[in-house]
Amino acid sequence: MEENFKTLEVTVNNHVATVALNRVDNLNALNFELAKDIADVFHNLDNEDDVWVVILKSNARIFTAGLDLMGFGTRGITESSKRLLEIPLKEKDLFECCHAIEECRKPVIAAVHGKCIGAGLDIVSACDFRICTQDAEFSLREPRIGIVADMGSLQRLPFIIGQMYTRQMAYTGRFFSAAEVARMGLVLEVYPDQASMLEAAKTLAEEIMESAPLAVQYSKELLNYGRFSSIKDGIHLAIHKNMLLLTSEDCKEAIYAFMEKRKPKFKGM
Repeated sequence: MEENFKTLEVTVNNHVATVALNRVDNLNALNFELAKDIADVFHNLDNEDDVWVVILKSNARIFTAGLDLMGFGTRGITESSKRLLEIPLKEKDLFECCHAIEECRKPVIAAVHGKCIGAGLDIVSACDFRICTQDAEFSLREPRIGIVADMGSLQRLPFIIGQMYTRQMAYTGRFFSAAEVARMGLVLEVYPDQASMLEAAKTLAEEIMESAPLAVQYSKELLNYGRFSSIKDGIHLAIHKNMLLLTSEDCKEAIYAFMEKRKPKFKGM
């Protein structure tokens, strides 16, 4: 599957989709068009059987400059109270782009270089994994311009880095270095440059693809579900998923491969 989006570059190779933010001249500042493209591509990838893992990266000199302030800078200043009440519907694509990443059944690896500001942190917090270069910097910048982050980072980050670090990022609005976010647990690993980071992203994708794709997808669903459910409810859902997986071709292949002392050849079926 190869698709054409004005603000994204999308390729698929050996079951790995690479989605590159490609609003280069604007440093990938998030506007409605980019947000809609992100939402659309991840909805499509969710339904693409040939895609097992997704790598999200940037083609610009940084990951993203955050929200496109040229397009949203007057929000609330020149708008009437009635128009402000329309924001949740009018700007739904902004929120949907992060939901689409999180709800995509395929594991998503964010590869971050340079600055990752505001909405960029919302986006990467919706991914399964984050890796970065040593020059990467992360900031929840919204408090510095008088608003709060409203695209999901305040809801997702506590599950990733805990309440204390989330509050530090949310209250100060300052930039946090790659070393700092690594200590927090926001990123899996820090790499010296983009080339080594992207190679590591491919290696991680290959490691994931050693497992049966459907089992990985159901595991992601269970992990997302488990954040807001009881342990018993999560186990009940896991049992239901295994009832389905036990009839899959990949489960049978795994058993045959074990008996024949060889590596399984999964097909995502």
